[in-house]
Amino acid sequence: MRKPEIFQLSVAAAFKGLSSKEKLYAHHTARAAWHGARIILRQVSPEANDIFDFIMALYHSCDGQWEQLARRAQVDMAEVEKFLDYAAVFLSNIGNYFGSGDQKFHPDISPDELKKLADCDPTTAQIFSKLRDALFRPLPDSLGVPSDTSQSTYYLGDETLTDMEEVSAISKLMESSKIFPENTRLRKSVTTEGEITLRTYDILQASIEEDEATLQEPDDHSPNGTRIRLVRGDHKEELKKINQSLEEAVNYAANWQQQKLLAGIAESFSSGDLNAYRKAQRVWVKDKAPEVETVFGFVEPYRDPLGVRAEFEGIVGIADSERTKVLRRLAEIASDIIPQLPWAQGYEENNGKGPFEKELFDIPDFASVQILAYCSSLVFPGINLPNYNDIRQEDGFKNIIFANRMIAESKRARGIHMIYESERKIFQEHRFTAYYIWVVLHEILGHGTSKLLQEHSQGYFNFDREHPPLNPLTGKPIDSWYGPGETWTGVFADLSTTVDECRAELVGAYLIDVPEILELFGCTADSEIKPADVVYNLYQQLGVDGLRALENYNPSTKKWGQAHSRAHFGMLQHMLRDSSGLYKIIHDKESQNLTVQVNRSLLQEGKASLGRMLLRLHVYRCTADIRSCREFYEDLTTVNEEALGWRKVVLMKKDPPLAFCHANTFLDGDSVVLKEYEPTVSGLIQSWAERDV
Repeated sequence: MRKPEIFQLSVAAAFKGLSSKEKLYAHHTARAAWHGARIILRQVSPEANDIFDFIMALYHSCDGQWEQLARRAQVDMAEVEKFLDYAAVFLSNIGNYFGSGDQKFHPDISPDELKKLADCDPTTAQIFSKLRDALFRPLPDSLGVPSDTSQSTYYLGDETLTDMEEVSAISKLMESSKIFPENTRLRKSVTTEGEITLRTYDILQASIEEDEATLQEPDDHSPNGTRIRLVRGDHKEELKKINQSLEEAVNYAANWQQQKLLAGIAESFSSGDLNAYRKAQRVWVKDKAPEVETVFGFVEPYRDPLGVRAEFEGIVGIADSERTKVLRRLAEIASDIIPQLPWAQGYEENNGKGPFEKELFDIPDFASVQILAYCSSLVFPGINLPNYNDIRQEDGFKNIIFANRMIAESKRARGIHMIYESERKIFQEHRFTAYYIWVVLHEILGHGTSKLLQEHSQGYFNFDREHPPLNPLTGKPIDSWYGPGETWTGVFADLSTTVDECRAELVGAYLIDVPEILELFGCTADSEIKPADVVYNLYQQLGVDGLRALENYNPSTKKWGQAHSRAHFGMLQHMLRDSSGLYKIIHDKESQNLTVQVNRSLLQEGKASLGRMLLRLHVYRCTADIRSCREFYEDLTTVNEEALGWRKVVLMKKDPPLAFCHANTFLDGDSVVLKEYEPTVSGLIQSWAERDV
């Protein structure tokens, strides 16, 4: 494993601008966020919590004086540094699988040398003896449907759950029992007495309260029975600590909305009932422009093979007022931009937005924040929440851009070796501006648009059933839509997250040449970075990201490990097939170089190609047409022999793993002290040790 590239998420200037009350609110909510780390570890792998304990115990055994530990253990410091690199990547990803790609990584230090370090202290020796095999075991090497090569701790038990039809049947029972899946895991056990076999499925629900309730009893007349139970109490110890911190934070809330929000989240964590959480989300979207923004809950379903069970996430950010002003101006003109999107063009109805778009685009809360705490396996550059479509359409949503994360990563363009050497300097100079605008558009108009055509109840439709809209892909009336109770994730299942991200990425790329948008971000004919420079740079990024995506493709399973990566590859593939010479991928097999060449004179052809792909995905999504979507998307994201050749070069020249070093806060009497750490492996490990979770 390569030495990680560590970036400090500096937040000191923003934190200094908070009032004493706001600092206390930020402190207690950040503590709540970090207490979720062990939930995430448990969701990643069976060994992840033990590895975390081992790293922390090793740190405390030498008080972070790693050279002293090396001398005591008589281990070369170069070997110790190999383990520290592993520890930093592990802590940044909150687990031993990369947050981006879901691939397993191992320490480069030998097991025997690591044992010498562990043997210097009884605690570390004991932990190491328990986890040694799992720490170095090559398989399972990825996350996914449980098998010899992949695993998922969302699906547990004596007999591995490999039949997703079993899981789907239980999902239907959960739906009829009004149990949301996001905060659950599934455990299967099998007992046999004589000729009678009993299969028991336990739906493990995250909650502080503990009990069991039988949802389905076995059939007395069948020799092979099935029992399904709801078992509350999963992650209870961590949720207790989270709720204690949330209860402290309520005392320093800025308004009644924050009080109600935290109380609703705490109620959900206590009972496991996501109806309480959903009510809290409706309050959250109404808390506009807070100085301290928070996100808590079981939020993103990327790592569940079925795309419905979600990883815990805790985020605390501090408002970045200057950047937020620009984002708010964009939010104000967003409704005027929507008619320029492919599915709206040619329509006069719905104010020029057409039948596949919401009647009303509520101006969302759009903020730029500096990250104080981001407890997740993957630190995204921006988010658009909540993920519940009914709440989004009825109450609205929030867009949040994480400025210090984007600034940190922009210091070095990843995959820059794929750009012609003569263009690399200017590519680096223009990259942040293009990337920032792309992410912003992805969040507000990518995730913020579309209308799911649905039958809400018997005979009630949110479109004219007697005169259904024409499908722009076929020219005929639509013949599919969402039935009562059906949801986007439920219908599109394993494709839902990657198609949703792809559609949002396409929207951002499609709109990046709009003059009014570029002008908001200071890109004009008179600026240092011209509008044409931004557009050209973005298409270079699309090419580079499409190739870098292959890092997260597993040829043995033919599976993609990351929703965004699959989307990026599909976008590049579409433009390679659908435009005449916009891109040229030059693979020099002798020197093992891979170069992306973009024909600057064909950028409008690129936009047209992106528009055609975007229109397809949008219409499939709006009309619940999973069959057509699967056929189209799976074909685009199939990796052929040529692409496997590209993948070899991408892996050979893979960028160092990313790691982010967060600050900590501490109470000093009635005040809060912020501490930032050096962006080194030692600094990152120290930050986690002093977090004490």
